[in-house]
Amino acid sequence: MELRAYYAKIRQVEETITEPFVLVISSETTDGGVLGRATEVTRAVAARLIVDGKARLAEPVETDKYRGDIEEARKAAERQAQAAKIQFTLVSPEGEVKPLRPAGRQRS
Repeated sequence: MELRAYYAKIRQVEETITEPFVLVISSETTDGGVLGRATEVTRAVAARLIVDGKARLAEPVETDKYRGDIEEARKAAERQAQAAKIQFTLVSPEGEVKPLRPAGRQRS
């Protein structure tokens, strides 16, 4: 393929993409590409992958599902981080407090 035509086609595909970041779905390729893997990339990268035949633009339904899954994963991670921050203090009446070390032992 002639380089000028190749890059012209990339520019043409990039102009059709309106969003700065888009979701692409990978195609199976002979160099190890895995079919169906979703990745969010820039317009320029998406155009190159499409022209090279390594990916296709995701359908709106696929994009909504992907972004919903990402948002749910973010919320779960946030909940887990908040749970790790929980601190508690055990309070009991003074008469019930027992020393942590036996009275007869002293530090040397």
